[in-house]
Amino acid sequence: MTLTQSIVVDIQAIISTAREKAARSVDRERVIMYWHIGNRIFEEEQHGRDRAAYGTRLIKYLSEQLQPQFGRGFSSRNLNLFRQFYRSYPIVQALPAQLSWTHYSILLGIENEGKRAFYEKETVKNNWTSRQVERQISSHLYERLLLSTDKGSLQEAANIDDSPKEPKDIIKDPLILEFLGLKPEASYYEKDLESALITHLQEFMLELGNGFSFVARQKRIHLDGDDFYVDLVFYNRLLQCFVIIELKTHKITHQDLGQLQMYVNYYDRIERLRHETPTVGILLCLEKNDTVVKFTLPENSNVFASKYQLYLPTAEQLTKEIQNEVNKRK
Repeated sequence: MTLTQSIVVDIQAIISTAREKAARSVDRERVIMYWHIGNRIFEEEQHGRDRAAYGTRLIKYLSEQLQPQFGRGFSSRNLNLFRQFYRSYPIVQALPAQLSWTHYSILLGIENEGKRAFYEKETVKNNWTSRQVERQISSHLYERLLLSTDKGSLQEAANIDDSPKEPKDIIKDPLILEFLGLKPEASYYEKDLESALITHLQEFMLELGNGFSFVARQKRIHLDGDDFYVDLVFYNRLLQCFVIIELKTHKITHQDLGQLQMYVNYYDRIERLRHETPTVGILLCLEKNDTVVKFTLPENSNVFASKYQLYLPTAEQLTKEIQNEVNKRK
Protein backbone atom coordinates (compact mmCIF):
# COMPACT_ATOMS: atom_id res chain seq x y z
CA MET A 1 0.00 0.00 0.00
CA THR A 2 1.40 3.40 -1.02
CA LEU A 3 1.48 6.44 1.25
CA THR A 4 -1.39 8.01 -0.72
CA GLN A 5 -3.52 4.87 -0.42
CA SER A 6 -2.78 4.67 3.30
CA ILE A 7 -4.08 8.16 4.05
CA VAL A 8 -7.25 7.47 2.03
CA VAL A 9 -7.92 4.32 4.07
CA ASP A 10 -7.29 6.20 7.34
CA ILE A 11 -9.65 9.03 6.43
CA GLN A 12 -12.32 6.58 5.27
CA ALA A 13 -12.10 4.87 8.65
CA ILE A 14 -12.38 8.21 10.48
CA ILE A 15 -15.48 9.16 8.46
CA SER A 16 -17.14 5.76 8.98
CA THR A 17 -16.49 5.84 12.73
CA ALA A 18 -17.82 9.39 13.05
CA ARG A 19 -20.95 8.52 11.08
CA GLU A 20 -21.61 5.45 13.23
CA LYS A 21 -21.22 7.50 16.42
CA ALA A 22 -23.50 10.21 15.03
CA ALA A 23 -26.15 7.65 14.08
CA ARG A 24 -26.02 6.07 17.55
CA SER A 25 -26.26 9.49 19.16
CA VAL A 26 -29.28 10.45 17.05
CA ASP A 27 -31.04 7.18 17.83
CA ARG A 28 -30.32 7.60 21.53
CA GLU A 29 -31.91 11.04 21.49
CA ARG A 30 -34.89 9.61 19.63
CA VAL A 31 -35.32 6.93 22.32
CA ILE A 32 -35.26 9.57 25.06
CA MET A 33 -37.67 11.78 23.09
CA TYR A 34 -40.17 8.94 22.73
CA TRP A 35 -39.86 8.19 26.45
CA HIS A 36 -40.64 11.82 27.34
CA ILE A 37 -43.61 11.86 24.93
CA GLY A 38 -44.93 8.69 26.54
CA ASN A 39 -44.44 10.20 29.98
CA ARG A 40 -46.33 13.37 29.04
CA ILE A 41 -49.23 11.41 27.53
CA PHE A 42 -49.50 9.25 30.64
CA GLU A 43 -49.47 12.29 32.94
CA GLU A 44 -52.21 13.95 30.91
CA GLU A 45 -54.34 10.81 31.02
CA GLN A 46 -54.39 10.90 34.81
CA HIS A 47 -56.47 14.10 34.67
CA GLY A 48 -59.38 12.42 32.89
CA ARG A 49 -62.23 10.99 34.94
CA ASP A 50 -62.87 8.14 32.53
CA ARG A 51 -59.22 7.48 31.90
CA ALA A 52 -59.64 4.78 29.27
CA ALA A 53 -62.04 6.82 27.14
CA TYR A 54 -60.09 10.03 27.70
CA GLY A 55 -56.84 8.31 26.77
CA THR A 56 -58.31 7.08 23.48
CA ARG A 57 -59.57 10.54 22.59
CA LEU A 58 -56.27 12.09 23.64
CA ILE A 59 -54.17 9.78 21.46
CA LYS A 60 -56.42 10.39 18.44
CA TYR A 61 -56.32 14.16 18.98
CA LEU A 62 -52.52 14.22 19.36
CA SER A 63 -52.05 12.16 16.23
CA GLU A 64 -54.25 14.54 14.23
CA GLN A 65 -52.25 17.52 15.50
CA LEU A 66 -48.75 16.08 15.17
CA GLN A 67 -48.80 14.09 11.94
CA PRO A 68 -49.26 17.07 9.56
CA GLN A 69 -46.13 18.67 11.00
CA PHE A 70 -43.94 15.72 11.99
CA GLY A 71 -45.09 12.87 9.75
CA ARG A 72 -46.44 9.33 10.08
CA GLY A 73 -44.06 8.52 12.92
CA PHE A 74 -46.62 10.10 15.23
CA SER A 75 -49.60 7.97 14.29
CA SER A 76 -52.04 6.81 16.96
CA ARG A 77 -50.37 3.41 16.97
CA ASN A 78 -46.92 4.88 17.61
CA LEU A 79 -48.17 7.31 20.26
CA ASN A 80 -49.69 4.35 22.08
CA LEU A 81 -46.33 2.60 21.79
CA PHE A 82 -44.55 5.62 23.32
CA ARG A 83 -46.99 5.51 26.23
CA GLN A 84 -46.37 1.79 26.65
CA PHE A 85 -42.62 2.46 26.48
CA TYR A 86 -42.81 4.85 29.42
CA ARG A 87 -45.03 2.46 31.42
CA SER A 88 -42.61 -0.44 30.82
CA TYR A 89 -39.44 1.59 31.48
CA PRO A 90 -40.44 4.28 34.00
CA ILE A 91 -36.87 5.42 34.78
CA VAL A 92 -35.25 7.15 31.83
CA GLN A 93 -31.74 6.96 33.33
CA ALA A 94 -32.04 3.17 33.45
CA LEU A 95 -32.54 2.79 29.68
CA PRO A 96 -29.57 0.79 28.29
CA ALA A 97 -27.68 3.02 25.86
CA GLN A 98 -26.86 0.04 23.62
CA LEU A 99 -30.50 -0.46 22.61
CA SER A 100 -31.98 1.38 19.66
CA TRP A 101 -35.63 2.31 19.28
CA THR A 102 -36.03 -0.67 16.94
CA HIS A 103 -34.83 -2.92 19.77
CA TYR A 104 -37.29 -1.39 22.20
CA SER A 105 -40.23 -1.61 19.79
CA ILE A 106 -39.53 -5.36 19.43
CA LEU A 107 -39.14 -5.91 23.18
CA LEU A 108 -42.36 -4.05 23.94
CA GLY A 109 -44.22 -6.79 22.08
CA ILE A 110 -43.38 -9.17 24.96
CA GLU A 111 -46.01 -8.99 27.69
CA ASN A 112 -44.24 -11.09 30.34
CA GLU A 113 -41.88 -8.77 32.25
CA GLY A 114 -39.41 -11.49 33.22
CA LYS A 115 -39.23 -12.72 29.65
CA ARG A 116 -38.78 -9.19 28.30
CA ALA A 117 -36.03 -8.52 30.85
CA PHE A 118 -34.25 -11.69 29.75
CA TYR A 119 -34.17 -10.67 26.07
CA GLU A 120 -33.19 -7.12 26.98
CA LYS A 121 -30.22 -8.28 29.03
CA GLU A 122 -29.11 -10.82 26.44
CA THR A 123 -29.35 -8.19 23.69
CA VAL A 124 -27.10 -5.80 25.59
CA LYS A 125 -24.64 -8.52 26.61
CA ASN A 126 -24.32 -10.04 23.14
CA ASN A 127 -24.74 -6.85 21.11
CA TRP A 128 -27.57 -8.42 19.11
CA THR A 129 -28.95 -6.56 16.12
CA SER A 130 -32.69 -6.05 15.92
CA ARG A 131 -32.94 -8.92 13.42
CA GLN A 132 -31.06 -11.23 15.79
CA VAL A 133 -33.40 -10.29 18.64
CA GLU A 134 -36.41 -11.06 16.45
CA ARG A 135 -34.92 -14.42 15.52
CA GLN A 136 -34.23 -15.35 19.14
CA ILE A 137 -37.76 -14.41 20.15
CA SER A 138 -39.37 -16.26 17.23
CA SER A 139 -37.27 -19.36 18.01
CA HIS A 140 -38.52 -19.20 21.64
CA LEU A 141 -35.04 -19.05 23.16
CA TYR A 142 -36.42 -18.17 26.60
CA GLU A 143 -38.72 -21.18 26.72
CA ARG A 144 -36.07 -23.53 25.32
CA LEU A 145 -33.62 -22.52 28.01
CA LEU A 146 -36.23 -23.53 30.56
CA LEU A 147 -36.16 -27.01 29.06
CA SER A 148 -32.36 -27.10 29.06
CA THR A 149 -31.90 -26.36 32.75
CA ASP A 150 -32.93 -27.96 36.00
CA LYS A 151 -33.84 -24.55 37.46
CA GLY A 152 -37.56 -24.44 38.02
CA SER A 153 -38.73 -20.85 37.73
CA LEU A 154 -39.05 -18.36 34.91
CA GLN A 155 -37.22 -15.72 36.94
CA GLU A 156 -34.19 -17.98 37.39
CA ALA A 157 -34.18 -18.71 33.67
CA ALA A 158 -33.43 -15.05 32.99
CA ASN A 159 -29.97 -15.59 34.48
CA ILE A 160 -29.12 -18.93 32.85
CA ASP A 161 -26.52 -17.59 30.44
CA ASP A 162 -25.23 -14.87 32.76
CA SER A 163 -22.26 -16.71 34.25
CA PRO A 164 -22.25 -20.46 33.50
CA LYS A 165 -20.58 -22.42 36.26
CA GLU A 166 -20.67 -25.90 34.76
CA PRO A 167 -20.90 -27.46 31.27
CA LYS A 168 -24.63 -28.17 31.35
CA ASP A 169 -25.27 -24.42 31.68
CA ILE A 170 -24.18 -23.86 28.06
CA ILE A 171 -26.17 -26.73 26.57
CA LYS A 172 -29.42 -25.96 24.75
CA ASP A 173 -31.87 -28.70 23.98
CA PRO A 174 -33.25 -28.52 21.41
CA LEU A 175 -31.16 -26.38 19.06
CA ILE A 176 -33.28 -24.70 16.38
CA LEU A 177 -31.56 -24.68 12.98
CA GLU A 178 -34.31 -23.34 10.74
CA PHE A 179 -31.82 -20.89 9.17
CA LEU A 180 -30.09 -23.79 7.36
CA GLY A 181 -32.97 -24.13 4.93
CA LEU A 182 -32.93 -27.95 5.15
CA LYS A 183 -36.33 -29.59 4.93
CA PRO A 184 -37.26 -32.01 7.76
CA GLU A 185 -38.67 -34.52 5.29
CA ALA A 186 -35.70 -34.31 2.90
CA SER A 187 -32.88 -36.87 2.73
CA TYR A 188 -29.46 -35.46 3.62
CA TYR A 189 -26.17 -36.70 5.01
CA GLU A 190 -24.13 -35.58 8.00
CA LYS A 191 -21.65 -33.88 5.66
CA ASP A 192 -24.57 -31.85 4.22
CA LEU A 193 -25.59 -30.76 7.71
CA GLU A 194 -21.98 -29.85 8.54
CA SER A 195 -21.55 -27.84 5.33
CA ALA A 196 -24.78 -25.96 5.99
CA LEU A 197 -23.66 -25.14 9.55
CA ILE A 198 -20.32 -23.80 8.30
CA THR A 199 -22.08 -21.72 5.64
CA HIS A 200 -24.31 -20.25 8.35
CA LEU A 201 -21.64 -20.20 11.05
CA GLN A 202 -22.61 -16.81 12.48
CA GLU A 203 -26.24 -17.89 12.93
CA PHE A 204 -25.14 -21.24 14.37
CA MET A 205 -22.88 -19.57 16.96
CA LEU A 206 -25.73 -17.24 17.88
CA GLU A 207 -27.92 -20.29 18.44
CA LEU A 208 -25.23 -22.07 20.49
CA GLY A 209 -25.20 -19.19 22.97
CA ASN A 210 -22.74 -16.93 24.75
CA GLY A 211 -18.98 -17.09 24.53
CA PHE A 212 -18.45 -19.46 21.58
CA SER A 213 -15.57 -19.13 19.10
CA PHE A 214 -15.00 -21.38 16.09
CA VAL A 215 -11.77 -23.43 16.13
CA ALA A 216 -11.82 -26.16 13.48
CA ARG A 217 -13.83 -28.33 11.12
CA GLN A 218 -12.98 -32.00 10.52
CA LYS A 219 -10.10 -31.79 12.99
CA ARG A 220 -7.78 -34.77 12.38
CA ILE A 221 -6.78 -36.91 15.35
CA HIS A 222 -4.03 -39.49 14.74
CA LEU A 223 -3.97 -42.40 17.20
CA ASP A 224 -1.28 -45.02 16.66
CA GLY A 225 -1.80 -45.38 12.92
CA ASP A 226 -5.55 -44.66 12.87
CA ASP A 227 -7.03 -41.34 11.81
CA PHE A 228 -10.24 -39.88 13.21
CA TYR A 229 -11.95 -36.62 12.26
CA VAL A 230 -13.87 -34.44 14.71
CA ASP A 231 -16.81 -32.73 13.01
CA LEU A 232 -16.66 -29.31 14.70
CA VAL A 233 -14.48 -27.81 17.43
CA PHE A 234 -15.38 -24.62 19.30
CA TYR A 235 -13.99 -22.82 22.34
CA ASN A 236 -16.14 -21.30 25.05
CA ARG A 237 -14.40 -18.36 26.69
CA LEU A 238 -16.88 -18.20 29.60
CA LEU A 239 -16.06 -21.71 30.76
CA GLN A 240 -12.56 -21.61 29.23
CA CYS A 241 -12.89 -24.99 27.57
CA PHE A 242 -12.97 -26.70 24.19
CA VAL A 243 -16.43 -27.74 22.98
CA ILE A 244 -16.54 -30.63 20.53
CA ILE A 245 -19.67 -31.13 18.43
CA GLU A 246 -20.41 -34.36 16.59
CA LEU A 247 -23.30 -34.41 14.11
CA LYS A 248 -25.69 -37.32 13.68
CA THR A 249 -28.68 -37.36 11.35
CA HIS A 250 -30.14 -40.45 13.01
CA LYS A 251 -31.20 -41.56 16.47
CA ILE A 252 -28.05 -41.78 18.59
CA THR A 253 -26.46 -45.05 19.63
CA HIS A 254 -24.07 -45.96 22.42
CA GLN A 255 -21.33 -46.20 19.76
CA ASP A 256 -21.89 -42.54 18.85
CA LEU A 257 -21.55 -41.54 22.50
CA GLY A 258 -18.42 -43.67 22.95
CA GLN A 259 -16.78 -42.07 19.93
CA LEU A 260 -17.49 -38.56 21.22
CA GLN A 261 -16.20 -39.52 24.69
CA MET A 262 -12.95 -40.63 23.03
CA TYR A 263 -12.58 -37.23 21.32
CA VAL A 264 -13.25 -35.46 24.62
CA ASN A 265 -10.62 -37.62 26.35
CA TYR A 266 -8.09 -36.80 23.62
CA TYR A 267 -8.63 -33.04 23.95
CA ASP A 268 -8.44 -33.24 27.73
CA ARG A 269 -5.16 -35.15 27.70
CA ILE A 270 -3.43 -33.63 24.66
CA GLU A 271 -4.88 -30.21 23.74
CA ARG A 272 -6.13 -28.75 27.02
CA LEU A 273 -3.84 -26.36 28.92
CA ARG A 274 -3.49 -26.44 32.70
CA HIS A 275 -5.58 -23.33 33.33
CA GLU A 276 -8.45 -24.55 31.12
CA THR A 277 -11.49 -26.48 32.32
CA PRO A 278 -12.38 -29.98 31.04
CA THR A 279 -13.52 -30.38 27.45
CA VAL A 280 -17.25 -30.55 26.70
CA GLY A 281 -18.75 -32.85 24.07
CA ILE A 282 -22.13 -32.28 22.42
CA LEU A 283 -23.72 -34.98 20.29
CA LEU A 284 -26.09 -33.04 18.06
CA CYS A 285 -28.67 -35.49 16.79
CA LEU A 286 -32.05 -35.69 15.12
CA GLU A 287 -33.39 -37.96 17.83
CA LYS A 288 -32.01 -39.00 21.22
CA ASN A 289 -32.65 -41.56 23.91
CA ASP A 290 -31.97 -40.14 27.37
CA THR A 291 -31.83 -43.59 28.92
CA VAL A 292 -29.12 -44.72 26.49
CA VAL A 293 -27.16 -41.56 27.29
CA LYS A 294 -27.55 -42.14 31.03
CA PHE A 295 -26.28 -45.71 31.02
CA THR A 296 -23.59 -45.31 28.34
CA LEU A 297 -21.72 -42.45 29.98
CA PRO A 298 -20.22 -42.17 33.48
CA GLU A 299 -22.18 -39.96 35.86
CA ASN A 300 -19.56 -37.19 35.83
CA SER A 301 -19.15 -37.18 32.04
CA ASN A 302 -18.94 -33.87 30.18
CA VAL A 303 -20.62 -35.42 27.13
CA PHE A 304 -24.20 -34.39 26.38
CA ALA A 305 -26.79 -35.20 23.75
CA SER A 306 -28.89 -32.42 22.25
CA LYS A 307 -31.58 -32.63 19.60
CA TYR A 308 -31.74 -30.29 16.64
CA GLN A 309 -34.87 -29.16 14.84
CA LEU A 310 -35.05 -27.78 11.31
CA TYR A 311 -38.20 -25.77 11.97
CA LEU A 312 -39.39 -23.23 14.52
CA PRO A 313 -41.46 -24.80 17.31
CA THR A 314 -44.82 -23.30 18.15
CA ALA A 315 -45.47 -21.67 21.50
CA GLU A 316 -48.04 -24.41 22.22
CA GLN A 317 -45.47 -27.15 21.64
CA LEU A 318 -42.99 -25.54 23.99
CA THR A 319 -45.60 -24.83 26.65
CA LYS A 320 -46.55 -28.50 26.61
CA GLU A 321 -42.90 -29.58 26.85
CA ILE A 322 -42.24 -27.18 29.73
CA GLN A 323 -45.28 -28.47 31.61
CA ASN A 324 -44.12 -32.06 31.07
CA GLU A 325 -40.69 -31.10 32.38
CA VAL A 326 -42.21 -29.40 35.45
CA ASN A 327 -44.30 -32.50 36.17
CA LYS A 328 -41.20 -34.71 35.96
CA ARG A 329 -39.40 -32.62 38.58
CA LYS A 330 -42.24 -32.64 41.10
